[in-house]
Amino acid sequence: MNLRTRATNVDDDSTIAQRIKRLPAIRQKLERFQGMKLSRMQDLGGCRAVLSSVDDVDELVRYYKTRSRIKHKLVREYPYIAEPQCSGYRGVHLVYSYFSDRTTTWNGLQIEMQIRSRLQHAWATAVETVGTFTRQALKSSSGEKDWLRFFALMSSAHALREGVPLVPNTPNDPSKLLHELREYTRKLDVIQRLTAYGQAMSFSEQVNISRRGDALLLELDTAAKELTVRSYPNALVAADAYNAIERAIENDPTKDAVLVTVESLTSLRRAYPNYFLDTSAFITSVREAIA
Repeated sequence: MNLRTRATNVDDDSTIAQRIKRLPAIRQKLERFQGMKLSRMQDLGGCRAVLSSVDDVDELVRYYKTRSRIKHKLVREYPYIAEPQCSGYRGVHLVYSYFSDRTTTWNGLQIEMQIRSRLQHAWATAVETVGTFTRQALKSSSGEKDWLRFFALMSSAHALREGVPLVPNTPNDPSKLLHELREYTRKLDVIQRLTAYGQAMSFSEQVNISRRGDALLLELDTAAKELTVRSYPNALVAADAYNAIERAIENDPTKDAVLVTVESLTSLRRAYPNYFLDTSAFITSVREAIA
């Protein structure tokens, strides 16, 4: 609620959403990092703000670091815009230690706030969409080298456009960056493939969003090219349904599920477009970059 208020003050066209980390992702992270403990995992719960520009991102981050009076303690910052990851991922992550002076049960547990520009969000969405259809963990920098290289180059093209540092190990010379980006875009048939992913998805909707804060359960079946969305006004019922689906699809790589809370279906599509395979914003940015 605080993030929604503050982000809207900076950019009245911002998009705010929250999500709970999926069980397979939690397990994968525990296995991937030696010494990782569930109680120290900073992104079990998270909220995200997507703003129109990097300037808006900077303003919102500056507010939280210098003027915010929230009781939770800022314990860590990941400045992935000033210091982009080699994968091309960019954004700012603020990790807070939860605090309540009334109910102390969860005190000390960590939660992550992600703040991105629209271009950065479009990039992250495309990575997840391609990873979903090609069954690669591109988000974790694992998979086909050509796709990984393309996304690193495309992120640098976005960085040039936003006037921020380029991704490590990509060309600093814009002409060389453009030449290599064009080659990988052609080689992977990026625009046509992403367009096909979007067109192939038939959106099955079983949702009646009657109140702000309703829980929405998304089921993505990439084999059948179908997405089902269900709404639950009761959080406990939603959690039970989510757990049942998680168990049912645990060994099926063609299926995915997520439980989210947003204000409207429109906001849902903007906040989680990878579940609708909506890569139109990214496709547009690719066309502009290689033009």
